[in-house]
Amino acid sequence: MTASTPSAGTPTPPGASAPVDGAALQRIVASLTDLADDGSVPRNVRRGAQSAKEELAKPRVALDVRIASAVYALDDLANDPNLPTHGRTAIWSIISSLESLQ
Repeated sequence: MTASTPSAGTPTPPGASAPVDGAALQRIVASLTDLADDGSVPRNVRRGAQSAKEELAKPRVALDVRIASAVYALDDLANDPNLPTHGRTAIWSIISSLESLQ
């Protein structure tokens, strides 16, 4: 065991951001793609899911800003009265996953 390797249980210091799991972000993008391709949800919801996916893909914007922008867009979609229950549940799940990355 070398002294330079931190243990897995080492907490992140205050003010430092924890590393983001790239696989988790890829799963969120895949979920947004599924929602954008779902023909049973209204067109505005599919466009909104695509817009949230594009927000997450902006490489020059800080990750926390991208996540906040995507959550904001999805939150508006979740309140659509024409949205089927499974679509609303998918949006809430995606929002929850995004918030866990912050």
